Amino acid sequence: MITGYGIIDSDGKKSTVVDYAAIRTGKGSFTERLAVIAEELSIVIEKWQPQEAAIEDVFLGNNASSALKLGQARGVAIAACSLQKMPVAEYATRLVKQNVVGTGGATKLQVQQMLAHLLKIKQPLQADAADALAVAMCHAHCMHSPLNMPVTKTAKRSMRFSEEILHRQNKRSL
Repeated sequence: MITGYGIIDSDGKKSTVVDYAAIRTGKGSFTERLAVIAEELSIVIEKWQPQEAAIEDVFLGNNASSALKLGQARGVAIAACSLQKMPVAEYATRLVKQNVVGTGGATKLQVQQMLAHLLKIKQPLQADAADALAVAMCHAHCMHSPLNMPVTKTAKRSMRFSEEILHRQNKRSL
């Protein structure tokens, strides 16, 4: 099981990468792998001290078993955020793609290429980390939408774990 996360600083218009990676749970029982996700996310939360979280909605697809396992992993991630009293927003996959690429039907490759361009990332993006950064960008855009005004003039730091993002207030003003 792989869980990606991405951290950006963003004011809703300009975003910069802080960190991104993929948590690999390795072998073991499913419950042991869920515990690895919880432990690793707790470490990242402690390191970056986010204030908000966002997570991508589950996409059912053709395999109900995979969707159930994804739902359990999402539950672990949401619980890790909730234990830190962070609100958690959820975004549909099509909305994430729309925000990053401009079309809800974008391919994973198109999303990765657009993220590399927008965030000035030179090395290839691992798929799960790219998904994480995409949700982070979507959340940053949505949180700074005129529909969500007023917003502060300080940057937000966002982090996505697998299908979620965490935000913390950036210390410096824009």
